[in-house]
Amino acid sequence: MIYLDYAATSGRKPEAVYEASDRVMRAVSGNPGRSGHKISLEAGAIVAEARLLCSRLFHAPASETIAFGVNATEALNLGILGIVEKGDHVITSSLEHNSVARPLEHLKDEGVEVTKIRADLEKGVDPDAVEAAIKDNTKLVVMTHISNVTGTVNDIGAIGDVCRRHGVIFLVDAAQSAGVRSIDVQAMKIDMLAFPGHKCLYGPQGTGGLYISPEVDLRPLLTGGTGTQSELLHQPVSRPERYESGTLNVPGLAGLAKGIDYILKTGVDAIEEKEHELMTRLIGGIRQYDNVVIWGPQTDENRAAVLSITIDGYEPQDISIYLDQIFNIAVRSGLHCAPYAHETLGTLDKGGTVRISPGYFTTEEEIDACIEAIGIISRGEV
Repeated sequence: MIYLDYAATSGRKPEAVYEASDRVMRAVSGNPGRSGHKISLEAGAIVAEARLLCSRLFHAPASETIAFGVNATEALNLGILGIVEKGDHVITSSLEHNSVARPLEHLKDEGVEVTKIRADLEKGVDPDAVEAAIKDNTKLVVMTHISNVTGTVNDIGAIGDVCRRHGVIFLVDAAQSAGVRSIDVQAMKIDMLAFPGHKCLYGPQGTGGLYISPEVDLRPLLTGGTGTQSELLHQPVSRPERYESGTLNVPGLAGLAKGIDYILKTGVDAIEEKEHELMTRLIGGIRQYDNVVIWGPQTDENRAAVLSITIDGYEPQDISIYLDQIFNIAVRSGLHCAPYAHETLGTLDKGGTVRISPGYFTTEEEIDACIEAIGIISRGEV
């Protein structure tokens, strides 16, 4: 199958990822931080390595600022629900995934005020609009780095500057950017960064985490066993254990460590350049079809490897079925768990779009095959 759904999860991963996860399942089944025998100690060392590699990738000040969880959704919930209280004001954007939109909607019901800034589909969120929206009670700004529907890239560094000047906590959803865009949490003034392990970091599903600045104190989402200070009935305050109750996914984190190691050795800039070349080829090829509509940025500049299209006369779901069943090409159709973004596009009531998202391991030949298949569908030849 030609896999073009990397925005959902990475379809191909470095071989070392598979090998590491398999080895841990077979030979390192100890519980990290819970026992003193050598298998448990090795499991703990694997977790520590994954934490260190994450901190290096994001330029975090220390490895203990990385708290692991099961995905970016959990991380975003921790970052939002762990800091916002009744009476606070939160700023977000019109490009957000439901992992941001739904926690905020819950908080609105609890008396939290939310301002949603309408993003420009070409340029993203205007940092000046963020500054203009800040109030005396603004506690948090939470925004995506890259839209999972349009590929629009927000200027996270500029928004971070605004938040820091006004003393507002800045939480970034890096679901589509971690591993393909350079992220320096200190230079970009990011207070919290939510990341999935299974997308562009090439780790297994069930992995992810949250960078938490040493200056930010969150209420834990979960409390329970941490392997440390077991005599306390209250959750420990030490990090990262404060935010990691229960047994961690050691096989998953072993694979995640190898995925990040691959990225660090390959270079984030090289990965971004390869994906940019693929998108240039894809957009250029699709433009030849008059009845194919490209939603979002109309060029290959200031966009990531996420492309939404529709074809006049076809439902998005039908297009994805044709691509899958006839051409053996995997894409995703619908609303992509991002109704805010589709409302901004004007596709919310039209069944959404077809999202094509290549990755670093996608070949030019696969892109050409996708372009040809879309052309066949657009001409009604299926």
